[in-house]
Amino acid sequence: MSQTSERALNPLPSLIFSSRWLQLPLYLGLIIAQGVYVVLFLKELWHLITHATEWGEQQIMLMVLGLIDVVMISNLLVMVIVGGYETFVSRLRLEGHPDQPEWLSHVNASVLKVKLAMAIIGISSIHLLKTFIAIGSLGGPVTEAAATALATTGTPPTVYTEAGVMWQTIIHCVFILSAIGIAYTDRVMAQVVVKNGKNGH
Repeated sequence: MSQTSERALNPLPSLIFSSRWLQLPLYLGLIIAQGVYVVLFLKELWHLITHATEWGEQQIMLMVLGLIDVVMISNLLVMVIVGGYETFVSRLRLEGHPDQPEWLSHVNASVLKVKLAMAIIGISSIHLLKTFIAIGSLGGPVTEAAATALATTGTPPTVYTEAGVMWQTIIHCVFILSAIGIAYTDRVMAQVVVKNGKNGH
């Protein structure tokens, strides 16, 4: 029986499978969000260029960390857009393309979960590093240099407390443990699949 005949005889499964295209507007929306981050990156880069001679090393470091943060979130968006579309919607058919991402050739839901978890850890690390640099003393506002850099970007100075920094660190550690748990679970499942495949032969 041909594939066309099967679809004619099974309209409901065909409809359910076609419903994956409802995700297309979601990925198009993420592409627009990617454009917003490009604008944000250019705005912060312009602030850095125009104030580079006025700021000290700490202010410049905070601004550069902010740029890295935007880039890492943008990378996360790319992984979700490309990997999610490839996994859940339709093949991109990039085989042989010189710019094909190395990980895309073997992407699946498990690989995507691990990569997203690692990207979130990277973003959390940048935020934690910015906190450690920005705090002048716990319980007080950020240092004058950090406050100047943050105020230039339109962000009001933040008051850091010992409990706040502690919880930020704990949450970061939870992200790391979660990523390790996801990677370990996927490894165990892969070993079970390989074992079952050998037993089946």
